[in-house]
Amino acid sequence: MAKTEFHERLTALRTGSSLTQTQMAELLGISRSTYANYEVGKRTPDLKMLIKIADVFTCSLDELVGRNTPMPYIGNNCPAAVRETVSGYLPSMGRESMPGYPSLVRESESGNYAELQTERPKRPNSLERRRSRREKKGLGKGLAIGEQDFRKLRELGGYYVDKTMLVEQFLDSYETVVLITRPRRFGKTLNMSMMAEFLDCTKDAEKIFEGTAIAQTETWEDRNQYPVVYLSFLNVKGDVEKGFWGWLVNVLLAEYERYRFAWESERVSEACRKSVEQLLEVLWEIKSGDIQKKYDITEAVQLLCQVLEEYYEQKVFLLIDEYDTPFIAANVSGYYEEVRGILAQLLSSALKGNAFLDKAFLTGIQRVAKENIFSGLNNLLVSTVNDAEYAQYFGFTEEETEALLNYYNLELTDEVRRMYDGYHIGNVDLYNPWSICMYAFRKRMDPYWVNTSENSMIRNAMDRCGEDFREGYEQLIEMGTVTTKVELESSFYEQASTASLWGLLINAGMVTVKEKTDRGMSRIQIPNHEVGRAFEDLTAHHLGVSGGRLSQLGDMLCLEKLEGFADAYRRILLELPSYHDLKDENSYHMMVLGMCSCLYGEYEIKSNRESGKGRGDLILKNLTGKYTHFILEFKYTKEKTQNLTLLAEEAIRQVKEKKYGVGLQGKICYIGLAHRGKEAEVVWEEVEEAAAY
Repeated sequence: MAKTEFHERLTALRTGSSLTQTQMAELLGISRSTYANYEVGKRTPDLKMLIKIADVFTCSLDELVGRNTPMPYIGNNCPAAVRETVSGYLPSMGRESMPGYPSLVRESESGNYAELQTERPKRPNSLERRRSRREKKGLGKGLAIGEQDFRKLRELGGYYVDKTMLVEQFLDSYETVVLITRPRRFGKTLNMSMMAEFLDCTKDAEKIFEGTAIAQTETWEDRNQYPVVYLSFLNVKGDVEKGFWGWLVNVLLAEYERYRFAWESERVSEACRKSVEQLLEVLWEIKSGDIQKKYDITEAVQLLCQVLEEYYEQKVFLLIDEYDTPFIAANVSGYYEEVRGILAQLLSSALKGNAFLDKAFLTGIQRVAKENIFSGLNNLLVSTVNDAEYAQYFGFTEEETEALLNYYNLELTDEVRRMYDGYHIGNVDLYNPWSICMYAFRKRMDPYWVNTSENSMIRNAMDRCGEDFREGYEQLIEMGTVTTKVELESSFYEQASTASLWGLLINAGMVTVKEKTDRGMSRIQIPNHEVGRAFEDLTAHHLGVSGGRLSQLGDMLCLEKLEGFADAYRRILLELPSYHDLKDENSYHMMVLGMCSCLYGEYEIKSNRESGKGRGDLILKNLTGKYTHFILEFKYTKEKTQNLTLLAEEAIRQVKEKKYGVGLQGKICYIGLAHRGKEAEVVWEEVEEAAAY
């Protein structure tokens, strides 16, 4: 039986009977999405279902599948039983066929319809075979590092932290449009893939959601009930504008191709089909390099929603992952003005005044406010890192992290918490999923978190910032925390300010909001040691020196190559740009704090903290027991006759006299640093804790 023959025949029978897909599904006792898949040729009914369908249309199986006899015209001759749909008529499986037709049971027993048994056991796909082999070997669930395709993850049998109740919260919400802003590596794309698999009526969620939380709820009945447009802008970027449009067009073409059966169907109006054909011509011309056609794609998403609404007779769900990546990429690469208007119109037309839209869910790093994408939306929820809505679904909670580590025979120790914990989103403390999974996979407590995609934008923003931000940044590096005003409602590249730059650092995951304080201020902090190490490059950029130089300085110190440390320190001073005013001890203190960024996780860094009989400039307390503790004291003079070596030795005497090393156990190294402009002398003395005090 040719698939195209049957699904076209079924559609003609239903429409000729003036039935909707929903009514047919009720008659057959199946979901509307399952029935819709019969009509588009995505699924084929088994023998029992064919019998049910034949009973609805009071025809034989021969007539239903088009064998030997012509398909009858139904029209107004549709039997009364079919027209009882609205009142709840449902044919039973045991009902005898209409008079004049041979028994369906006898026909099936004679083997005449063996070919209709199309849902035969299939050979497992490659993912299922790999999963089966792992299970036979007793290997348990593997970590599919970086896998963002929910179906693939589940079919492979990978470890999954269950976030499926996100779907229920979204379906039960009153908001038409939901925007979630979270840092990279917090599971946004995997969650969006999961939502698409659950909602999309062209998919089958039955097997891949087995055992999940949502499968135990009433919401399970809503699986695969909706037409869904799913777009991921994760890779829509490019060094030049032409490449950028190529990536965007690829995303749109892929979704249109997925729904080719819909926009080619006569169930969609001729005007709509013609609009699709014209749009596809434009998309292919852009893909071929004619980017001047870009102005003609602003209605592309709304048009696809219209296609699906006409085809399914049901409004559409729109899912857009990493919606702001194109804006960020264009800003970093220098063609923001050339693309921003078209991007904004593309999204705005999909979200505002879209008569074919049921609900929309978007994720990204930040809210793009100035382009008016979301302005005018009455039922809009924007959930930032400060908001409680959906907080637990992006990132791993303490309980989820502990369960994952225990599964892989690891413990959630205080050392692990210091390295990877510390994010505070809404009212929930969270871990970065990427870092935890990498630690469980490698079983080494290394820094895995990288954020190069935002770092270039952050560095550009820091170049434009004022003195207020510089002072706050230096306090953050020195103390690990700062209280400041934060702007999360707009992006820095739209409205440059100190508050929006701090918002950029929060949205990028570099800092986290610990608490909201008075007068709209927030106390923010570096979340953990892992992220602290990522500040090495930013601090080097802030100082105007090479990040490699700061790293080398830290390495020399840890390895106790103090001659090398002194040489590297002097070279960095000589490289410092002239705009750095080396006017006091704090000027040099900041540079060494930048070096300390690469020591997070191995050292606790105490800057100007109370210790002994005073405040030591910089105390590096080793946390691992592998390395020496260091106490650094800075001195500065303008006097040209002052002996810098003697001044550095005076710094060491101060450390001893004021007992800055009280409480440190093991080997301690005192380092005195004396300065005059870009001149420096470094002296040191190593002692054991018992000998020191």
